[in-house]
Order: sequence, then C-alpha cells, then structure tokens
Amino acid sequence: MIVADSRQIKMGVRFEGTEGWVHVNRSGIEAGPKSLLKSVIKPNEIHLYKSDDHKQNLLDCVKTRSQTVAPVYAGHHSIMVGHLGIAAMKLGRKLRWNPETERFINDSEADRLLSRPMRSPWHLYL
Repeated sequence: MIVADSRQIKMGVRFEGTEGWVHVNRSGIEAGPKSLLKSVIKPNEIHLYKSDDHKQNLLDCVKTRSQTVAPVYAGHHSIMVGHLGIAAMKLGRKLRWNPETERFINDSEADRLLSRPMRSPWHLYL
C-alpha cells in the first residue's frame, strides 16, 4: 500500500485480502468494505483469541499456571520487525535476516545491534 500523505498512516495492523482489508488497533477495527465486519467465521476456519485486558489475563495465568492469550513468542516475533528496521536505519543499508538462527546473514556488525552490554552484576547465560 502506498500512502501519499503520511498523516493518513494509522498505528495498528492492516490485513489485505482478495475481499478487501481490515485495520485493527487499540481503538477499534475498520474494514473496507464494511460488510467484512459482519462476516461469520466458520467452525473450520482459524479463530483468534480475544482479550480485553492483557494485564489481568497475565495475572490470572500466573495464578492458574495457564497460557496467556498473547504468547510470549508472538510478542517476540511481532516486535522483531521493528528492531530489524531500526538496525537497517542505523546502519543505513539493507540487511538480510535468518529467522531460524535469529541472526543477520553474514553481518557481524548488524548482529552487534541485537543486544547491548549489561552493567555489572547483571549478565545472561545463553
């Protein structure tokens, strides 16, 4: 999607498909055409979780030892796109990413941007 005026870009995520688009953010949901919002998901189709309160869900799951509606790996993979973009902007060039190893391909300079030195006494065991 190309937007001529950057003020038209909204936070959130936009899904585009053969029948139209859906844009979702913390404020709500929009679609084009609007009829997409009235379509019913069939039992054999993918159903996503719903959470009106992630914080409460986390606290409930700590108590019950159950899984949160937003798995940690989903958050990790979602934010990585932003981190990769920041690395490319800092270095001023295109980067190639290996999602299996979670490292840049043949680019130790870019790999150094994946973490930062920790102050003593803090450290990570990998």
